[in-house]
Amino acid sequence: MKILVTVKRVIDFNVKIRIKPDGSGVETANVKMAMNPFDEIAVEEAVRLKEKGVATETVVVSLGSTQAQETLRTAMAMGIDRAIHVPLDTEAQSLGVAKILAKIIEKEKPALVIMGKQAIDNDSSQTGPMLAALLGWPQGTFASKVAVADGKVTVTREVDGGLETLELKLPAVVTTDLRLNEPRYAALPNIMKAKKKPIESFTPDQLGVDLAPTVMLLKVSEPAKRKSGIKVADVAALVDKLKNEAKVIS
Repeated sequence: MKILVTVKRVIDFNVKIRIKPDGSGVETANVKMAMNPFDEIAVEEAVRLKEKGVATETVVVSLGSTQAQETLRTAMAMGIDRAIHVPLDTEAQSLGVAKILAKIIEKEKPALVIMGKQAIDNDSSQTGPMLAALLGWPQGTFASKVAVADGKVTVTREVDGGLETLELKLPAVVTTDLRLNEPRYAALPNIMKAKKKPIESFTPDQLGVDLAPTVMLLKVSEPAKRKSGIKVADVAALVDKLKNEAKVIS
């Protein structure tokens, strides 16, 4: 069984985000970048499934600039077998990414696709469900546990009411949540080996995908700063504040 994993290069989660002066986006120049944390979990899960003998091959895919190849090599250093890079000059929107991944999946024919539930830069959580819809495959989102056996994948999800368990027929798309696993650190020998591994490349034109944006970004701005809280003397004063100042009760 072949497993395909997707990864994205994003601003490191430890870095404080800065908005560009013109409000066109966030500043990425001279900023530390890293693999999207949810994608790290997806990579780890694919590697574990291969170590268990469930998978025979693992493939990682990333879209983006030339620097995205560093993220692909990180995934291979963690244990992924092969890498595919789709070079892009600008960031593609969720639907465009899903269309490109669908074309690659047609070529690779994996039985299981594992993705992070969301990227921490746009937090849209759209690509996984869109990909499943384009492929016509079942999907298990926000997975906290994954088990593969007898041509099916069992996905446990955390929902408001507790846990929900889905049984999906393969092929399927699964998106990972934080509690699924703890990603490993790549060992130095594996990092050196990953640097020598070839990375296959396909352009959007080769895949026959039009990446024209369907959503227009108008402006990016920082959230409004919260006012400091105050103490009130008694319940009557609290009710008065909520009614006359906050106007949240009538």
